[in-house]
Amino acid sequence: MAKPYKTISYAKYGYLFSIPFIVAFLIFSLYPTIYTIVLGFTDCRGLGNTEWKILDDPFLNFKEVLDNPSFINSLKNTGLIWLLNFFPQLALALILTAWFTSHSVKLKGVGFFKVIFYMPNIITASTVAILFLTLFGYPKGPINDLLIDVGILDEVYEFTNNKIAAKLIVAFIQFWQWYGNTMIVLIAGVLGISPDIYEAAQIDGANGIQTFFRITLPNLKTILLYTLITSLVGGLNMFDIPKLFLDGKPDGATETVSLFIYNQAFSGRYMYNRAAAASMFLFAIIGICTAILFYIMRDKDEIAEKRERRLQEKARRLSGKEI
Repeated sequence: MAKPYKTISYAKYGYLFSIPFIVAFLIFSLYPTIYTIVLGFTDCRGLGNTEWKILDDPFLNFKEVLDNPSFINSLKNTGLIWLLNFFPQLALALILTAWFTSHSVKLKGVGFFKVIFYMPNIITASTVAILFLTLFGYPKGPINDLLIDVGILDEVYEFTNNKIAAKLIVAFIQFWQWYGNTMIVLIAGVLGISPDIYEAAQIDGANGIQTFFRITLPNLKTILLYTLITSLVGGLNMFDIPKLFLDGKPDGATETVSLFIYNQAFSGRYMYNRAAAASMFLFAIIGICTAILFYIMRDKDEIAEKRERRLQEKARRLSGKEI
């Protein structure tokens, strides 16, 4: 009698290939996260301190962080700067996406424009900070010279010493650096939509605006959710530009939460416990905002279909019992 054919299982190879990621995640992500959480409940402070203990009041660090005006100010700054850069960034990225993927407008040199718009994203933060410090330099800088030449300003203005101007500049830098990345992600999402849908819309006489709002945007919901969440996480963790450009100045106007955490832990204070507590607040805020976005962007039709299927299955089981 012939031996039964033995199938080959490739599942073990999948586990083998995932081992490097799992090891790296455990060492560089999970362990530091757990360690940070623990530090938030301790008295750990001081450079090189290895002897620390859990506080009698474990939530003391969290209370002190919430009572710190600089932390509240950094929260407001972070939220405002993110809002000022994200919505213009998303609007411009959507416009460029509609332009580059339009079936009615055959634009030449699309690849060239994509590279140009994406290029700010690959420039290092230190280079960008130096560039904008030079552009808005005081008492001599290209922006001041230009505004005086065209008659908008009568005298030299110190942009980097004005709280509102400093926030707007940081928000613009974030917008300028990331709109190209958002555009590329959205274009990839549009290219994944079946061309048959666009052909059917064109046959039915839909114009470009109708096609974009009735076909493109609804089919981009998942990509938009990804864009919103990655922008939210990146925006709330904003550190490099506020640090390198003005280091939180003037008077804390550009101090973000990440910069506040850095200053608590490393800028001569070495209050690792306070920095860890502030990190946990930031982690919680990001988690809550992400959950809200998932809820708002959920597929209501799919949820309704699943609910309907469950009800039908329940009714079928009940009818079977009655028989």
